[in-house]
Amino acid sequence: MIKFRVALLGVAVSVAVLAWTVPAMAHQGRVAATVTVTAGSPAEFKFKLSAASVAAGVVTFKVTNKGKLAHDFQIGGRKTPLINPGKSNTLRVTLKKGSAAYMCTVPGHAAAGMKGTLKVT
Repeated sequence: MIKFRVALLGVAVSVAVLAWTVPAMAHQGRVAATVTVTAGSPAEFKFKLSAASVAAGVVTFKVTNKGKLAHDFQIGGRKTPLINPGKSNTLRVTLKKGSAAYMCTVPGHAAAGMKGTLKVT
C-alpha cells in the first residue's frame, strides 16, 4: 500500500511539473519580431520598414531618422518621442492580428506621405 501511494505521489508531482513547464517552454520558442524603420530616407517624408508583415504579439521597432527634419513613429496606439536627424529610438508594441497603421504625427508629415500599414498575421 505504501509503494502504491509513493508511486501515485510521484505521478502527481510529474503531472504538476509538466503542467507548469510545458506552457513556459512553448513561449521560449517564440521570438519577438524586430522591425527596422528608417525615417526620411530615401525621401524626407517616407518611412522604409524592413518587413511588410509581422506575427501578432510583441514587436520591437528600431527607428532611425536619416532625414533632415525631426520625425516620430506611431503604431499600435504608441509612439516614439521626436527623433532628431541622425538619431534613433526603440518602440515596443503588442500588435493584434489584422493590420496596424503607422505614421509620423508631426503636423503635415503623414499628409506628405509618412504613413502606411503593416500586416499582422
